[in-house]
Amino acid sequence: MNIFVIDDEPELLATLCSVLRKENYTVTTAADGREAMDKLWDDRYDLILLDIMLPHVDGLSILKEMRASGMHTPVLMLTARSDVDDRVRGLDLGADDYLAKPFSLAELLARVRALLRRDSSSSPVIEFDYLKLNTVSREVWCNDTLVSLTAKEFAILEFLLHNKGRAVSRFTLAEHVWGDDFDPFSMSNFMDVHMKNLRKKIAVTGKAPLISTVRGFGYRMGDD
Repeated sequence: MNIFVIDDEPELLATLCSVLRKENYTVTTAADGREAMDKLWDDRYDLILLDIMLPHVDGLSILKEMRASGMHTPVLMLTARSDVDDRVRGLDLGADDYLAKPFSLAELLARVRALLRRDSSSSPVIEFDYLKLNTVSREVWCNDTLVSLTAKEFAILEFLLHNKGRAVSRFTLAEHVWGDDFDPFSMSNFMDVHMKNLRKKIAVTGKAPLISTVRGFGYRMGDD
């Protein structure tokens, strides 16, 4: 499951990323409203954690733009405890829930799980050719045979499936899977090993490989 976290408090943003990734969620971040707007349509998100008070573009404006464009991704608003009016405006604009700061991480995770369960607008199963990936149970099948993947291999495969048909750069893929822990200079070979193992595990005799290398750029799942 892919969660987009938008907050301008560096320590809170880092904490939320760490906690969510430990729960095996894929996490994308933005530290201000302008960056959030740039990334909003770059990927398919299952949930957005959106702070109201943001530099450049505030959270309510982002939410309004999302809903006006037809984006129905669940949104959990993060608000200051005293901002009752902003909470009401957020719910009126289409937010699904809100959480007042400061909050406990246990409560945040409970709200996240509840919103992800509530969102039944799309199937948790992503299918492509002979491959099936369940984003909820985190299971992968090749020709109806269950395949065992590591957490990183699953994250790579899930991200490529969300972007099937599109070329994904090595840096973008690494940023989504490893987050701030990835050093593109020292860990490039490390990612190559994960990709090699993933390709081997999802290979099916007599079938063309599903993941292709885009020379000098990155990878692609499926055709252009």
